[in-house]
Amino acid sequence: MNLQDKLQKIRDNKVFEIFVISVILFSSVMIGAKTYNLSELSLKILWGLDYAITIFFLIEIIIRIAAEKNVLNFFKKGWNIFDFIIVTISLIPLENSEYALIARMLRLFRVMRLISFIPELRVLVNALLTALPRMGYVALLMFIIFYIYAVVGNLMFEKINPVLWGDLGHSLLTLFRVATFEDWTDVMYETMSVYGLSWIYFLTFIFLSAFVFLNMMIGIVVEVLDEEHKKINIAQEKEKEDETEKNQSRLQQQIQQVNEKLEILLKKY
Repeated sequence: MNLQDKLQKIRDNKVFEIFVISVILFSSVMIGAKTYNLSELSLKILWGLDYAITIFFLIEIIIRIAAEKNVLNFFKKGWNIFDFIIVTISLIPLENSEYALIARMLRLFRVMRLISFIPELRVLVNALLTALPRMGYVALLMFIIFYIYAVVGNLMFEKINPVLWGDLGHSLLTLFRVATFEDWTDVMYETMSVYGLSWIYFLTFIFLSAFVFLNMMIGIVVEVLDEEHKKINIAQEKEKEDETEKNQSRLQQQIQQVNEKLEILLKKY
C-alpha cells in the first residue's frame, strides 16, 4: 500500500470518524464551559485543549484532502468546503485581538461539522434547503394574511390599546404574539370588552396562521424529506448495480484468461 491508500483507509475507518465526532462534541462543550466564570488555571487548560483540537482538525482535514486521488474532487462537495473554511478560519490568530469575539463565534460553528460526518443530519439539512423555495411561497402568503389582519387590527383596536395596535409594526408584533399563543387570550378579552364579536378576528387568524400554514410548512418538509430518501435509495441501488457489473466483468476477464491459458496448454500437448 502506498501513502495515499493508507490515508484513504484512515479516512474511511469508522473508528476514525467516531473519534472526530467525539472531538467536535468535546470542542463544543469547551466553548460552552468558557461562558462560566472560571479560574485562571482552568482558562489556561481550556486554551491548551483548544489549541490541540485546532491542530487535530488541521491534521484531519489534510488527511481527507490527501486521500483524494484528485485534490479538486475534495472541493466538489459543499460540506467539504464548509469543513475546510471552518478549519482554516480557526487557524487565524484572532483570540488576543479586537476580533476576539468574532473568533469565538466562528469556532462555535465547529459543532456544525457534525452534519458533514453524520449522513442522517446531511439528509435533513439537504431536505430543508431543498424545501426553502417552496416554503417561501407559503411564507409570502402568510405575510399577506398577517398584513391584512394587522391593518384591520390597527383600524379597529388602536384606541383600545395603542401600545399593541398603534401602528402597522406593532400590530404585526401583536399578531405574532397571538400566533405563538403567548398570552393571546389577554389581548382578545381586552378587545372583547369593547367589541364583543372581536373573538372572530382572533380565532380566524389563529386558524389560518397556526393550523393551516404551519401544517403546509410541515407537509412540504415531509414531502421533500421523502424525496431525498428516495434519491439516496436510488443512488445506493445504482452503486450496487455498478459494483455487480464490475464483479461480473472481472469474473469474465478471469474466465477468459483461464481459457486462453488452457488453449495454450492444449496446443503444447
